[in-house]
Amino acid sequence: MTRNRQATDAAWPRGWRELAWHRAGSEPFDLIIVGGGVTGAGILQQAAKHGLRALLVEQKDFAWGTSSRSSKMVHGGLRYLKDGRPGLTLESVRERVRLLAAGPGLVEELGFLIAAYKGDKPGPTAYAAGLAIYDTMGRQWAHQRLRRAEFAMLAPYANRERLTGGFRYVDAQTDDARLVLRVLGEAVDHGGLALNYVRAEGLLHAEGRVAGVRLHDALTGQTVEACASVVINATGAWADRLRGELGSEARIRPLRGSHLAFPGWRFPVAQAINFSHPADRRPVFAFPWEGVTLVGTTDVDHRAPLDAEPGISPDEVAYLMAAVEHNFPSLGLTLDDVISTWAGVRPVIGTGKADPSKESREHALWEENGLLTVTGGKLTTFRVMALDALRAAIPHLTDAARSVRLDSRLPPFDLPRVALACPPSPTLQRRLLGRHGDRAAALVALAGPDELELIPGTLTLWAELRWAAHAEAVMRLDDLLLRRTRLGLLLPGGGEALLPRIRAVCQAELGWEDARWDAEQAAYLDLWRAHYSLPPRDAIPDWRAVLDSLRAAHAERAIRDAAGRRSRRVRALAAVLALAAGLIVWWARRKA
Repeated sequence: MTRNRQATDAAWPRGWRELAWHRAGSEPFDLIIVGGGVTGAGILQQAAKHGLRALLVEQKDFAWGTSSRSSKMVHGGLRYLKDGRPGLTLESVRERVRLLAAGPGLVEELGFLIAAYKGDKPGPTAYAAGLAIYDTMGRQWAHQRLRRAEFAMLAPYANRERLTGGFRYVDAQTDDARLVLRVLGEAVDHGGLALNYVRAEGLLHAEGRVAGVRLHDALTGQTVEACASVVINATGAWADRLRGELGSEARIRPLRGSHLAFPGWRFPVAQAINFSHPADRRPVFAFPWEGVTLVGTTDVDHRAPLDAEPGISPDEVAYLMAAVEHNFPSLGLTLDDVISTWAGVRPVIGTGKADPSKESREHALWEENGLLTVTGGKLTTFRVMALDALRAAIPHLTDAARSVRLDSRLPPFDLPRVALACPPSPTLQRRLLGRHGDRAAALVALAGPDELELIPGTLTLWAELRWAAHAEAVMRLDDLLLRRTRLGLLLPGGGEALLPRIRAVCQAELGWEDARWDAEQAAYLDLWRAHYSLPPRDAIPDWRAVLDSLRAAHAERAIRDAAGRRSRRVRALAAVLALAAGLIVWWARRKA
């Protein structure tokens, strides 16, 4: 049973935090969800829509972790077919279809190109079969095989040496942090409670089971105890931390995936291009997003402390630059062209495989004395993970809450019920409605003069900055520039040149005095330079030397292969001549 949707302009209006903190410590809950990424947000949304009393807490900002640092792709995972996981692919493809239908303007189709080079494995036949299965799962037939000239026309800057053609198919992409905010906003509309910068410091126990959490507000230093029938651990890569309080064995293998962002004009691609890295043949993508071109991703063990801001390593920079230079040599891209970088830590269930890329991306669910952990999985399947977690939680709820019947047919988002007359562009209307739902109307109404214009170099309106500062639980300047908007990823220097106007738009909405703004700005710029820019240049290995050695090895291998082919031809010819001679001798003897 779904609660009536609340008609509020803001999910987090002025004064919301004090009220939410009081409720967290004084009300009993059916569920407490720890973790404010897309998985936790999905659980809160589904719980609230089904009438359950639910609280979500996040130790940093909403979407601070993996859910703002992904590759932005909403996809079925074509490579999982190759890895023998058709179930994961089918589940992901179906969710991609649902997200596209429910979230236009937030989740959009994106064409994907796969380059085929002579000698590549898997070959064209295997790709054709895989794409046929992939499209059948999605109930569409969108892929096509491309001849060499056709592929070169769609990807004019791609390496053409040994190019034989390729394939085109369709998947989708999103703004992952905005996806989380949209889901959380709807959860709050339906009665859920969400608090950022609140840490679950410890588990509470009653009758041998987990019965709640002790919460610490990082902004005020206050502590309360919050009680619930079930605690859901949706902390992703941090999942073993709460499980460790119960003495459970660690099961998470944190893997880091890093990206480089280039200006779209400097690295022009109209759709995603999938190519193999020259060193290890791993798939790497170059794809357009929000006016820039992203290159990613890596897949390495992350051994740094999880609470520290992750960043790209020098080796990862060299790895991605080697892929760029090898596959797009005519562009002449250098480190000077990189706008920004970022790294995210994936919550992968470890099985001890030597190659991190071989670990499964399927999600897992564990129930341990009242602590329900859901982790792993993909951005695309957050709704499936949420429903699985709620199915596991319902038997442990109170009698009244246990009568809830989950409706898996509910769409991922509520369809907006408002129409926008302004801004006039249909593209901007679609974008605002997709990212903000019904709140898009309030966002437009709040805009100041000239704030319904795009911020230079981006697809973001100035009005979106004002709205985020006014109504989206911004506590730090990096919340505003790295997650509510993505200006810190899209603009050189993290948008430093625009900070004076950003201040004029947002400072009063945030209620910050001059000293507070100055401190936040300094902290943000330090954070950006340390974790969203390139590492020191002298620490980045020379990827060109690696490419030269690979090219030399390839040339040597080509010479060996050519010599081998000649040797095989000579041996085959000799065998044919010997056979012919034998037949002649045999025939002559027969005649004699």
